[in-house]
Formats: sequence, structure tokens, C-alpha cells
Amino acid sequence: MATEATKRGWSEALRVYARPSVVRMLFFGFSAGLPFLLVFTTLTAWLRDYEISRSAIGFFAWIGTTYSIKVLWAPVVDRVPLPLLTRLLGQRRSWMLLAQVGIAAGLAAMALTDPTDSLTAIALLALLVAFCSATQDITIDAFRIESDADEFQAAMAGTYVIGYRLAILVAGAGALYIADFWNWTVAYLAMAACVSVGMLAVLLSREPSSADRLDIDRDPLVQAFRANTATTGWRQEAGAWIVGSVIAPFRDFMHRYGWLALPLLALIGLYKVSDLSMAAMANPLYIDLGFSLSEIASVTKVFGIVMTLIGGMVGGVVVARYGILPMLLAGALLVALTNLVFAWLATVGYSIPALFVTIGADNFANGFSATVFIAFLSSLVSRRYTATQYALFSSFMTLPGKIIGGPSGVIVDSAGYVTFFVYASALGIPAILLIVWLMRKRALESAADS
Repeated sequence: MATEATKRGWSEALRVYARPSVVRMLFFGFSAGLPFLLVFTTLTAWLRDYEISRSAIGFFAWIGTTYSIKVLWAPVVDRVPLPLLTRLLGQRRSWMLLAQVGIAAGLAAMALTDPTDSLTAIALLALLVAFCSATQDITIDAFRIESDADEFQAAMAGTYVIGYRLAILVAGAGALYIADFWNWTVAYLAMAACVSVGMLAVLLSREPSSADRLDIDRDPLVQAFRANTATTGWRQEAGAWIVGSVIAPFRDFMHRYGWLALPLLALIGLYKVSDLSMAAMANPLYIDLGFSLSEIASVTKVFGIVMTLIGGMVGGVVVARYGILPMLLAGALLVALTNLVFAWLATVGYSIPALFVTIGADNFANGFSATVFIAFLSSLVSRRYTATQYALFSSFMTLPGKIIGGPSGVIVDSAGYVTFFVYASALGIPAILLIVWLMRKRALESAADS
């Protein structure tokens, strides 16, 4: 079962945001969020501005799969030291800095490349940036989890979300403003310079303690492999590395939680289903109700982001005050209920106040639930295999939602927006029931131990 945070008074809960480990995540969150739009929506705006065909632009969406498959190289980031850098900075900071150098170099090279003449080069450079960005995500997640106790993970997640959202503003609206005022070359060079925020954070931070992280040769599973395998030389070494870096993290999770690992994995996959399933239909709803693009942008990108930040901060405080599981339940309920607010908006029609209510509720719920969920995932991770296990969880948590959300447009076309958003809300019920069951099981275990 996930470790519960120590319950604190309100003043003590608020003071968690003054911890250096919590403040530091603001800058790492900014570093993680900066590259995301620069290889997606901002990049597509640049390409279309250069009159690249929509068909060609559409294929750039495939770059996003890099973030979904990062678990494939997470064991390398978790275990393999970098020559010289790891000795100077440590395992986490060395990989983080290398990834940031790759992001900055990729963005600068994109800035100096003309899409009309070298579209393939732009695609390859964007793929490099996305790969380095996903690698940075692996290292930042591991760094955060290893930097402080479980009870502070929600607050760290809260400041991470704030930094991430600020970076989204810079890489989205900021880059577009610069491109409009000057040009796309200046915009992407400016974004490459912004990577220095993360680099400075790496250089000014301490490497987190790795006392719980085993060397591969000390891992019991590796020792058993060496004792029972007939292979020798490089084959044995390769096999030992795969066992220690790939198999051991998965076996560790199953061993620690036993049969409970299956309900936990189900919860990880189901928690964001209600949110992800409706995401593709939010903007079509606004447009179909008659809201202008300027109205949508003003409410969603400014007011919405503010509400997300407030939700994230509140999430960090209440987890420190009440613990992880009760607030995980609150987050799941909020997400499901805010989908009903979208159904209400569909019945109200064009109304700016109603749009503010809907966007405010949705973004607050998303900021709150994301912060709490990150804390929950962090509490499940073994600090022996931090990067690999968290990369597995973060990759798995979006898969069911993306699959279930596929036919969302078909449901809207056949049954209407109100029915769809009620359906999307109902998709949150399995996660809610799972959390209630886990809380009840934990209560029974506590009663049995007392």
C-alpha cells in the first residue's frame, strides 16, 4: 500500500512550500515544460506560417510517441553512469544536464534551419529535442522522488506543476509573440536560451542521496542470475545488466505489493481516464456554442492556467494536512464532477460567465488531481529503481485514457455533448471505487495492527 503522508496542522502544512527541495522543483518544472510545445503546437504554427502542407504537418504528431515510450530507455538513465559527468555531478544531475544540452542544441539548430528547404532536418531535430526532453523527464522525476520524503512529494509536485505551466506560457504564447514581432529564428533561439534556467538549477542543486539505490552487482536478483547462469564473459555481463536494470524493477514492484500490485496498476491506468477521454471535445464544444477563438484563448490560457496553479498549490497543502489517499479520492471526485459542469455548459449555451465557471472548475480540478496523483505515484516507487519504475507508471497512466477517448467524437455526433460529458464523468467511477476500496483495506489493516 502507498505510504501515507504524516498529517500536519494547517500552518505546518503551508510551510512545506518553503523547503528548498520544494522551491527547487519550480525551476525543474519550468525546464521540463519548456520543450513540450516547441515540438508540438508551436512548431506546427511555425510550419504552417511557412506554408508547409497540412498533410506534412500532421505527421509531426508522431514525435509525441517519444514521451509515451520513455520507459524503454529509463533503465539506462537509471543505471548507466556517464563518463566524467557522473563523477562530477552524480547519476541524476549528469543525465539531466546532458539532456538539457541536447534540448538547447536541438532548438538552436531548428532556429537556424529553414523548414521550406529542410523539412526533414526540422523533423529530425524536433525528434532529438523530444527524445532529450523525455530523458530529462525521467531524470527530474527520479531526482524529485529521491530528494525528499513521501510526505513532501505533493508540495514538490505542486511547485513542479507551477513551473511547468509557466514554461507552457513561455513556449506557447511567448514564442508566438517573439515570432510575430521579430521572426521564428529569434523565437527558437530565445527558447534555446531559456533552457539555461534548468541548467543553472542542476548546477546549483545537490545530487540526491542514493543510499537505497543498489549497484547492479549488489542486487539479489543479479547475484542469483550470476550464480545460476552457465554463460560467461560479455554474455553474462549483458544478461546481468538486463536482469538488474530491466527485470528487477518490475519484479520489485510485484514483490513489494503482491496481489495488490494489480489493483494499484488498474488505478494508475484508470485515474485519468475521465479527464483524458473528454479533452479532445472541450474546444469543439466551445466553438460549437459560438465562443470566439479570442474568448477561448483568454479564458483557457490565462484564467485557466491561474486556476490550475491554485489547484496544484491547494493539492500540495491538503496532502500534507490529510494524507495521500483521502486527497486522491477528492481529486478523482473533482475530475468526474467537473465533466458534469461541461454538460451544464452545453445546456446553457453561449455565456461568458458560464465559460469562466467551467474552465475554472476544470483547471482547478486538473491542477489539484495532478499534484495529488504525482504524490501517489511517487509513494509507490522503490528508491532502488526510481527512474525505471516511475517512467513505467507515467507511461501507463495515459494509455487507457487515450484508447477510450478515441471514439469521443463519434459519441458526440450520435448522442450530443450533454450525453458525452455525462458519459465521460461516469468513466471516473471505477477509479473512485478503487480508491474507496484501498482506503477501506488500509483502515482494516490499521485496525488489525492496533
